[in-house]
Amino acid sequence: MLVVGLTGGIGSGKTAVSDRFARCGAPVIDTDLLARELVEPGQPALAAIVAEFGPECLDDRGRLRRAHLRERVFADPAGRRRLEAILHPRIRGLARERIAALTAPYCLVVIPLLAETGMTDLIDRVLVVDVPEAEQIRRVMVRDQIDEARARRILAAQAPRARRLALADEILDNAGDLDHLDRQVVDLHQRYSRLAAART
Repeated sequence: MLVVGLTGGIGSGKTAVSDRFARCGAPVIDTDLLARELVEPGQPALAAIVAEFGPECLDDRGRLRRAHLRERVFADPAGRRRLEAILHPRIRGLARERIAALTAPYCLVVIPLLAETGMTDLIDRVLVVDVPEAEQIRRVMVRDQIDEARARRILAAQAPRARRLALADEILDNAGDLDHLDRQVVDLHQRYSRLAAART
């Protein structure tokens, strides 16, 4: 099976793109959703996070306070690396299991931090959803109801746009309207279907 890694900076529209691929019939594995599964109550990853960062990471129902932890590690690079050391190997392993269980010609694995995590061993091709940085900042400000300075700090914590684009086998320009996005996804779906058929 052909495995396509979908990535892009914050506010680039990865979910809009992956939803459209799913409508074309492509299975989608989202590593953000896998991460949420892995920190459910009773999961070993949650216990490891509490051991590393303390019980204040949990709410009164024993669930992870995601916003609290995100704020905490955002300002602490060493803490972020410790959190990644807990989560990333588990995400990689679970993604590998989910991919192995599929029988489709190709699948999409959404890996927002592909450039940062180096999970390229899971995938055959890289599709980068791209928009100009000014548009990313505008979208993040609207979506998260934050000011420009905070949006820029979030952007600065991610890999630079040029580094993501350097990984790309395909680039999807998501700065246009929805019709433009739809056409690109249909074209890419057909391309990946052909590439998958050529591998058999």
